[in-house]
Amino acid sequence: MDDLIDINAPIEQEGTKATVRNWLKKIGETVKSGDPLVELETDKVTQEVPAPADGILAEILMENGDDAVPGAVLGRIGSETPGREPPAAPAQGVAKSAAQSPHFSPAVRHAAEEYGIDPTTIVGSGRDGRVTRADMDRAFAERPERHAPASEAKPTQPPSEIEPADKVVTLRSRKIPHSGMRSSIAAHMLTSVTTAPHVTAVFEADFSAVMRHRDANKARLAAEGIALSYTAYVVSACVSAMRAVPEVNSRWHEDALEVFDDINIGVGTALGDKGLIAPVIHQAQDLSFAEIAAKLQDLTARARANALSPAEVRGGTFTISNHGVSGSLLAAPIIINQPQSAILGVGKLEKRVVVREIDGVDTIQVRPTAYVSLTIDHRALDGHQTNMWLTHFVQTLETWPQ
Repeated sequence: MDDLIDINAPIEQEGTKATVRNWLKKIGETVKSGDPLVELETDKVTQEVPAPADGILAEILMENGDDAVPGAVLGRIGSETPGREPPAAPAQGVAKSAAQSPHFSPAVRHAAEEYGIDPTTIVGSGRDGRVTRADMDRAFAERPERHAPASEAKPTQPPSEIEPADKVVTLRSRKIPHSGMRSSIAAHMLTSVTTAPHVTAVFEADFSAVMRHRDANKARLAAEGIALSYTAYVVSACVSAMRAVPEVNSRWHEDALEVFDDINIGVGTALGDKGLIAPVIHQAQDLSFAEIAAKLQDLTARARANALSPAEVRGGTFTISNHGVSGSLLAAPIIINQPQSAILGVGKLEKRVVVREIDGVDTIQVRPTAYVSLTIDHRALDGHQTNMWLTHFVQTLETWPQ
């Protein structure tokens, strides 16, 4: 087909690489410019790649499970030719032709090496009968020896006269293939810990004033459709601390420290077994407390519905990990979201016995407190700035106006 037009992965994608997740059109189907063609998944967001022109989908060069770096050619579009029929798909259950069999995606080749399975022996379920990573996983899971009763399992080595048979241990296990998001998160975390020397400082914050304010105002904001969460107070206190110690809102360069005027705060949001994403509240320094609460509610809900746009996870200058919502008191170090210079951790909010001085007398009281930590890139920041930032952050929470 003449005049083929490349379908490219976005140059400006969030994350160093993306994984092809799902083609939305089949070879031979007519497409219009702007139609969504294929879904790509990174560690932060799933996005659709649109058709660059009118025509028909002529070639699919990257299958589901393939890694796509920015600018990679995913497929090609050709001009519509009157009278030409779309290529016929092979009949269900028929193996690929000899011409197709040598071509397997990197994901399939990796699975073949890992599982010891020849992909040419598998009937493919992908486009044009191609074998996909899912086919390889399914074939591995259906191996008879994986389902043999424990009594029939073969030992990893035969017993010998020196080692009694009852000393031989057979481990039963299963492998769960990594999702594209999980693999990208792993690469991003490894890059961060090998790039930046991590140092963590821990303070304790009393949330009594915050709880009083929330109790007094949550009904009013609920009437406006805003759910008032404790995280909204944390975001607002971060903005206040950044004004006091702006160097924390920065990025390290070999020749200088770039300090940002805009405070763009990402809030880590768990997606169950899929991983984690951090939608960004942009220019938080210009938002009122109610606007921060509303923005946080909207981004969190759409993050869990996989409905964020790529722009909504880009441009963060600082990140909050609210790990206490899942029960942990302290997590350290929380890995910095590169290329940022610091990340805040907020532990579980619970009642603790504390000593407070009242009118010169030490008293024992029960207060709602949480451990808060700031993990820094020690190239960019020192203990002085770290502790000063945390001091201001905690004071903002503990003196919240009523």
